[in-house]
Order: sequence, then structure tokens, then C-alpha cells
Amino acid sequence: MNEPYILVLYYSRHGATRDMARHIARGIESTGLSARLRTVPSVSTDTEASLPEIPDEGDLYASMEDLSNCCGLVMGSPTRFGNMASALKHFLDGTTALWLNGALIDKPAAVFTSTGSLHGGQESTLLSMMLPLMHHGMVLLGIPYSQSRLMHTDSGGTPYGASHWAGADGARTLTADEITLCQALGQRVALWALRANN
Repeated sequence: MNEPYILVLYYSRHGATRDMARHIARGIESTGLSARLRTVPSVSTDTEASLPEIPDEGDLYASMEDLSNCCGLVMGSPTRFGNMASALKHFLDGTTALWLNGALIDKPAAVFTSTGSLHGGQESTLLSMMLPLMHHGMVLLGIPYSQSRLMHTDSGGTPYGASHWAGADGARTLTADEITLCQALGQRVALWALRANN
């Protein structure tokens, strides 16, 4: 039997969302579960995949098997006009077979995002990513206010999921609060998955 894992699925253009994914993976692995980091390729303006099947560097591209076989999912995207990036949406639009066979029903899931401006659509982007996961029947998890950093952060962090304020030039690195909330989100999804499988 394969080792259970939480899939950390993300799209990152300039690296901030990827950095969040890695901190989320650390939170997952603090529970003893494995994290599987996967990304999706950029798409061209005609929404066709425009890159080779294996990236030159970084994490591998996600497959339907990565998604189908996970015991939980944490999904992230930069904000694009208050919505998820088209590359991630393109991948999700190809998951109809998983929806038809109920592969993701009752698995825990959470979302995360990075934005260029502090009020640049973090919460609407997180909500946009939740919608297809609800259609798949997943159990959505946020960050509870028992995480005190939610009340004190002056950058990213929402009850809907982890977030990061990268700045207009993308130069702002993750703050200590944002890192803590990323790790807490990963840990929460992993603990739910462990409880569901015991």
C-alpha cells in the first residue's frame, strides 16, 4: 500500500506562492504525514498548455493520480483580479473524471494565496478556489482564531486560508506571522486527514 500524503498543489509565477507551499508542507510533515508538492504549467492565451510535460526546475507538474490518491489537499494560487490564476483553473477544469467517480469526496482541503497589494483580493481568491473543491465534495478547512497570529498580523493571514502580501514588486518576503499561519494550515489539514483515516 502506498504511503498516505497530503497534496500541496500550487501555481506560482514569481516564487511567493511556491514559498508558501513549502511552509505548508513543513506543517503537514510535522504531523508525521508526507507532503507531496506539485505545481501546474502556465497556459498560453488560447488556454493550451505551453510548457513541456516535465519542468526544467522546481516541483513536478501535478497529475490526476496525484490528486486522486491524496488523503487531503492544500491548494494555492497568486491572485489574478480577485480570482485564481488561469493555469490552476485550467488544471481543475480537467478533473471531471474525478468528480464523476467521487474520488475527492470527504477528503480535507484548504487554500492559500499571495497578492501584490494588501487589499488585492486575497479573500475573494481564496473563496474562488474553494468553489470547485466544494463541487468535488471535499471538506473545507480554514484557520481558526485560536491561531492568535490572525488577530495580530499586519500582512497576510485570513480565516479562509493562508495568505501573503508580496508587494507591488513582489519583493516582500514571508513574515513570521505568515509563515506560522502557513504551517498551521498545513498541520490542520494533515491532522484532519489522520483522524479521518483512523
